[in-house]
Amino acid sequence: MNRAVISVGSNIEPEKHVRWARQRIAEELKLVAESEFVETEPIGRPDQPNFLNGAFLVETSRSRDELEAWLKSLEQELGRVKQADKYGPRTIDLDLVVWNDAVVHPDVYEREFLRKAVRQLLPHLEL
Repeated sequence: MNRAVISVGSNIEPEKHVRWARQRIAEELKLVAESEFVETEPIGRPDQPNFLNGAFLVETSRSRDELEAWLKSLEQELGRVKQADKYGPRTIDLDLVVWNDAVVHPDVYEREFLRKAVRQLLPHLEL
């Protein structure tokens, strides 16, 4: 069984979309734990609503590639439309950030709120 941390963010009806993401993830994967969710200011484009950000710790028999593909399909299912502006508003943003105790996404090192979320879920992991 693989263990993964999925970062979760939304700034369009964030409570609703985070709740929907949690529900769908729990239906498809084993939801082990979730971090505290915090409100953060948008990065790169301040003229939009604040984000609600956190993370889920899951277990899955899927491969890393399968999980990442499923997360992108879940984003579409939950109404995310990819835009040219990578810092634009979004219904949901789901990224695989830790895979079997290995950090696989650079945002973990660049964003304090994400480091805190990962530390809450995997306190043994050195960041």
